[in-house]
Amino acid sequence: MLFDHPDFDDHEQVIFCSDPSVGLKAIIAVHSTALGPAAGGCRMHPYASDAEALTDVLRLSRGMTYKSAVAGLPLGGGKCVIIADPTNPQKPEILRAFAAHVQSLAGRYWTAIDIGVGPEDADIMAERCDYIFCRASQYKPGFNPSNFTALGGFVGIKAVAEASLGRADLQGLRVAVQGLGATGFALSRHLHEAGAKLVVADVRSDVVDRAVAEFGATAMAPDRIHSADVDVFAPCALGAGMNDQTIPEIKAKAICGLANNQLAENRHGEMLRQAGIAYVPDYVVNAGGIIGAATVIFSEPSRAASVKQIEGLKETIKDILNRAAFEQKPSSEIADAMALERVTS
Repeated sequence: MLFDHPDFDDHEQVIFCSDPSVGLKAIIAVHSTALGPAAGGCRMHPYASDAEALTDVLRLSRGMTYKSAVAGLPLGGGKCVIIADPTNPQKPEILRAFAAHVQSLAGRYWTAIDIGVGPEDADIMAERCDYIFCRASQYKPGFNPSNFTALGGFVGIKAVAEASLGRADLQGLRVAVQGLGATGFALSRHLHEAGAKLVVADVRSDVVDRAVAEFGATAMAPDRIHSADVDVFAPCALGAGMNDQTIPEIKAKAICGLANNQLAENRHGEMLRQAGIAYVPDYVVNAGGIIGAATVIFSEPSRAASVKQIEGLKETIKDILNRAAFEQKPSSEIADAMALERVTS
């Protein structure tokens, strides 16, 4: 039963979408429209089960509400997942069929890129839907809007280095980056240019080899990188990486990465605090994407204004970490309270 699901959080709408003619199976979750239209990316992933997909979309949509609230955006939170392999040759047809379902919500929910769905895919969805952002056609050739997310991650690592590690800069800072997709690789570039020493991991050997060649990074196995002997661990792959098994093995003094839903359960925020590990809540540090790309929903896009607002995340993150230290509470709990205060005020 949906209403009894442990991750159902009084979502306003949960819509199950189907089109057997193209093999579409998808779920849209609108968590909240209290602050504005719900906004959140479209994830295409071959989930092992429908139940796994439902859990993901419920958790991700709630995170989008909190993300936009903490970032000060006039947006609510939503998310959608398409249960399919993104390498499926029918991907364009699946995206078009799904876009019709988003269009039926008439602007109550806007969607964009996520894992398995890139800017060019967003343009395909826009053929059937008026409520798509992060489209390739909205940017100059060669620019990937995931760069906004990566910039937020870089700002976040600078914030946690300053607030929790006592570092004025990133020169020589040891960072382990788990996941070298578009955002993880761009984050690695920022860190390398700032003088950080990188340890990297990904299931794709080609991108690992590229990071080793371009950034002088050290490669490590994806299932062991959380235990790397570094200053900061940056999870940039799938979620639930902070759990009962991994947390006791973490040697990093801080965690700040771009993956969504990094805590397998809420209690793992307290587990990190007790372990003396500073944790930057994922939906705060990865807010750069929604800040940079979603302006088209409510205002006139400005690259300079977006970058300035993303850089402002540094003070928000430092405030969360400082409050968490002062109140002896998990940083995840502090961030949730800040978000809820804005949503309910």
